[in-house]
Amino acid sequence: MAQPLDNDDLLRLADDTLAIEARAIERVRSRLDAQFAAACRLCMATPGRVVVTGMGKSGHIASKIAATLASTGTPSFFMHPGEASHGDLGMITRDDLLLAISYSGETDEVLTILPLVKRMGARLVSMTGNERSTLARTADAHLDVHVTEEACPLNLAPTASTTAMLAMGDALAVALLKSRGFTAEDFARSHPSGSLGKRLLLRVADVMRSGDQVPAVLPGVPLRDGLMEMTEKGLGMTAVVDEDRRILGIFTDGDLRRALDDGADVHSTTMLDIMHTNCKTTSADLLAAEAVKVLEDNRITSLLVADADRRLIGALNVHDLFRAGIM
Repeated sequence: MAQPLDNDDLLRLADDTLAIEARAIERVRSRLDAQFAAACRLCMATPGRVVVTGMGKSGHIASKIAATLASTGTPSFFMHPGEASHGDLGMITRDDLLLAISYSGETDEVLTILPLVKRMGARLVSMTGNERSTLARTADAHLDVHVTEEACPLNLAPTASTTAMLAMGDALAVALLKSRGFTAEDFARSHPSGSLGKRLLLRVADVMRSGDQVPAVLPGVPLRDGLMEMTEKGLGMTAVVDEDRRILGIFTDGDLRRALDDGADVHSTTMLDIMHTNCKTTSADLLAAEAVKVLEDNRITSLLVADADRRLIGALNVHDLFRAGIM
């Protein structure tokens, strides 16, 4: 029966594992050569998709690599090599490229589909730990991920080798990203629900309140009516506009507290008397993330949205930005 390990033993094992995997990546890095560039050029020249395949642990790595490629500008998906022999090979066309991953380079399920892939005219890039393997020799370009040892104490479980595969996949994705001129905006378009996507894609128009949801009163109405408008619309402020909805000023919860402290009468005091005119406005096409900066820089919680003629077309506050995932 194994003896329980103490904290020092556990930390030593973790340190050894990370050290072995770090050395594995360094060795793979030192062997980068023209084959890597050839693989990149084949991917760039592919009019279709990069189809990534692998079995077992290599398959899990292949799935992640496919996801990384797809999110960084290289259309890609994962194909299970076992299922490929039972119909899924129809996923590949002559316009595609197959990126086949197998550490031994002799995985039966992968080798079985190679003649068919070659026959249809699709290109092949391999990633193996054996440059003399069948898969490596069959490929149009080969990515060498050979490691001298696994982090597994038994030297059996794929650990350092799968780390090397994953790192090589990232290197390929980054090289292709740069070659394609892929930008943060492109990344956001493929991640519309992510925080980056929202920051780079959402405009003020997408999150602002509009129409009857926007609090607005004329300058001659009494403070009482302004308070009713603020309460009904729930934005903690109201715009003060003229007959053409041009913005004259704004009145906020903070202004209300100051007005009441000064003895303002809610029946006789008009909005013109107590509004302030130097209110911040924004345009509907401003990035919502930039609207956050306007709020923070000016230490305010609400913004009026105006058109080019300073007519009121919308409003938003920090809660709207929170709900949209911008803050």
